[in-house]
Amino acid sequence: MSVELPGERTRLRRLPEKARYDEATLHAVLDEAPFVHVCATVDGLASALATLHVREASSLYLHGSQSNALLRAALAQERAVVTATIYDGLRLARSGFESSVAYRSVVAIGPCREVDDLDEKRRVLDLLVDHALPGRASEVRPATERELRLTLVVALAIVEASVKVSEGPTDDDEDDLALEVWGGLVPARLVYDAPVGDGRGAMATGAVPLPASLRRLGATRD
Repeated sequence: MSVELPGERTRLRRLPEKARYDEATLHAVLDEAPFVHVCATVDGLASALATLHVREASSLYLHGSQSNALLRAALAQERAVVTATIYDGLRLARSGFESSVAYRSVVAIGPCREVDDLDEKRRVLDLLVDHALPGRASEVRPATERELRLTLVVALAIVEASVKVSEGPTDDDEDDLALEVWGGLVPARLVYDAPVGDGRGAMATGAVPLPASLRRLGATRD
C-alpha cells in the first residue's frame, strides 16, 4: 500500500518550511521513537494512549491488552491516528517568544486490523521487544500460547503521513542579536544508566551474566 506524503489531513499549514515529505525521514523518526501515541474516539471523546510500537515497511504494529478500549475503538472505526515525537533539545533565542524546542515529529493515519494469527502475532511481538531493546527477544523465553491470546496486536497501514522537523538557528529579530543574551542549541538525547538486576530467582546467585543486549546498550551511554 502506497503512502501519501502528505495527505490532505496531514499537510503542514503552519510553518510549512519545517515539513518533510519523504518516506526515509518518516521511517527514521518512527524507528528511533521509543514509543508512539495512538489516537481514536472512545465513547464520543477524542483519546490518546502511549504504546510501544514497531514499524515494518509501511505498517505500524501496536499492542495492548485484549480489553484495551482505545485500540478496540480504533478497530471498530477501522482507522486511527498515530503520532511520534523525538525531543532533540532546546532552541534558545534572545527572547522567550522566539525560543522553542528542537524535535522531529510524525503524524500518520491509516486503517487498522487485528493481528489474530498466532504465528504472525508471535513474530510481531518479538519485533516489538527488539524495538524496545535490540536483541532482547532471543534472550527471553518464547511467549506462551496463553500470553499470545491475552495480547491484542493491531496493525495500522500508513496511508497518509507527514513529518515536522524543528532544528537550526532560532528566528531572532536583528535588533535582538545585539543583546548580551546567550542564544543557541542545547542538544538532548535519551541515555540509559547502568542496569540494576532485581536479585530474584537465579539472579540471586549472581551467576547470571549481563546479556549482550544490555552490554550493547551500555556501549551507547558514553
